Amino acid sequence: MLNFKIEATHQKARRGLLSTAHGFVQTPTFMPVGTVGTVKAMTPESVKATGAEIILGNTYHLMLRPTAERVASFGGLHRFMNWNGPILTDSGGFQVMSLSALRKITEDGVTFHSHIDGSKHFLSPERSMEIQYLLDSNITMAFDECVKYPAEYKVVQKSMERSMRWEKRSKEAFIDREGYGLFGIVQGGMFEDLRKTSIKALTDIGFDGYAIGGLAVGEGQEIMFQVLDYTACNLPDDKPRYLMGVGRPSDIVGAVYRGVDMFDCVMPSRSGRTGQAFTSHGVLNMRNACHIDSHIPIDAECTCPACQNYTRGYIHHLFRAGEILGSILLTTHNIHFYENLMKQIRTAISENRYTAFHDAFMEKYKNDRKM
Repeated sequence: MLNFKIEATHQKARRGLLSTAHGFVQTPTFMPVGTVGTVKAMTPESVKATGAEIILGNTYHLMLRPTAERVASFGGLHRFMNWNGPILTDSGGFQVMSLSALRKITEDGVTFHSHIDGSKHFLSPERSMEIQYLLDSNITMAFDECVKYPAEYKVVQKSMERSMRWEKRSKEAFIDREGYGLFGIVQGGMFEDLRKTSIKALTDIGFDGYAIGGLAVGEGQEIMFQVLDYTACNLPDDKPRYLMGVGRPSDIVGAVYRGVDMFDCVMPSRSGRTGQAFTSHGVLNMRNACHIDSHIPIDAECTCPACQNYTRGYIHHLFRAGEILGSILLTTHNIHFYENLMKQIRTAISENRYTAFHDAFMEKYKNDRKM
């Protein structure tokens, strides 16, 4: 069981506090993605130094390597990777569904072949709950199916209805204990009636939090916000709301405006490894030749180690030379930027000025989806 308390609101935007067995999480929050027990190019200590309070791990990847049972033998994922804060784990459903020809879906679950070595595996709601229990995840995600976009109505409907049955089985298999919780996942594609049917099914089951799945799959920001407009507001007010796999800075700011509390995305770390920097004035490509003689930091308003100690010219040199330090410094900067953005969001909500913050930020970052 998790405890969640709303501390301030501004229109639909909410500031809250989520309590877990491994500590507190201030919301709105961004969870750096540590898919296989590591946020790429960062140590857990450096992730924590950015202000991150919770990270994400993944059932699919960890069940294949090193296996959930082996992680459990080390005392769980917290001890295995030396992260003493809260952890949320994805159920593995999204990754399994993305395998396409390598998997077969039945009512019981999904049979699939590993992308690593081709070995055969079976993942069901019950097995997903068992794996996440072995990982000692503070927030377990119900097992569901995420269809590709775009998809026809009947395809989405069939998938959503099966997901609701799987999520009911997830709830029955979940081992409830203090400081741990299970989130249900809303599905239904871009169809309002299916989303509302999914919400009704999930709230009837009852979960510790509710995630919005099936977005950020290529539908574009305008459609995503339309779906959030009729989805987030229909979720229980007293439970955390999590938008899965989102996203870019403007996605997050816009989603908070519509009542979302939690986010995760590989964007800041992946961009950090490819030379893209998020800054208070927009997005920079640090590989561009215009930075070669620059003596200024990535972002003069940023307090991260990369901005405090290194120039754009040096970061540019590292990427052009193929040095791993470039990825380390830029990933650190990007995660720091995201966590600082969440801090600014929380402050704006508390000070009852989030609408103004939202409008100014969306104007500044209106092109971030074109990078």
